[in-house]
Amino acid sequence: MTREYGALLLLVGFVVVAGIGMLVFSQLVSPHRPTAIKSQPYESGMPAIGGTRERFSVKFYLVAMLFIVFDIETVFMIPWSVAFRQLGLFGLVEMLIFIAILLVGYVYAWKRGAFEWD
Repeated sequence: MTREYGALLLLVGFVVVAGIGMLVFSQLVSPHRPTAIKSQPYESGMPAIGGTRERFSVKFYLVAMLFIVFDIETVFMIPWSVAFRQLGLFGLVEMLIFIAILLVGYVYAWKRGAFEWD
């Protein structure tokens, strides 16, 4: 049992040394000549117009969180659909409860006005 932990410790040590080595090597080899033009913000092949630090509406974050919730729903439903026949009735009931909980959350977000953009 100690032998397996030794191999794992050796692997972790190698990964740490390799990561630190790559960081040090890139700092030693890369050129360090900052200029004013290199310090300007650049996006999509065009110079930035206006400030680069603009506030976003909270609605964008809310939509992002809702997307993540329903994306996770998909991540759980795909393996369930593959193993549907092996899971039987118990798997079906379990997934229906899961979908019902998500549906309650969706209705709650809808009633709170999460999808209205005023």
